[in-house]
Amino acid sequence: MPLELVSFKHISRILEVTDSLGLNREWVEIPLSPESPGVVRRLPNGKLEIIVDADQPFEDWLGSLPKHIQLVQGA
Repeated sequence: MPLELVSFKHISRILEVTDSLGLNREWVEIPLSPESPGVVRRLPNGKLEIIVDADQPFEDWLGSLPKHIQLVQGA
């Protein structure tokens, strides 16, 4: 079942991941509308935008999030 809205619970889980990677929450943007495919990208203002994948199960997507963040950061 496709995800239609990123809830506060989803955002909290994503922020747990970004916190564990040492990212400042002020530099992370999480839109409330998921997309297919989801994406992690650096915005022109330097912030990290994390768009949840609408079609992939959230837990699976969340498990791959650290890898996607590290790729964007060039780690």
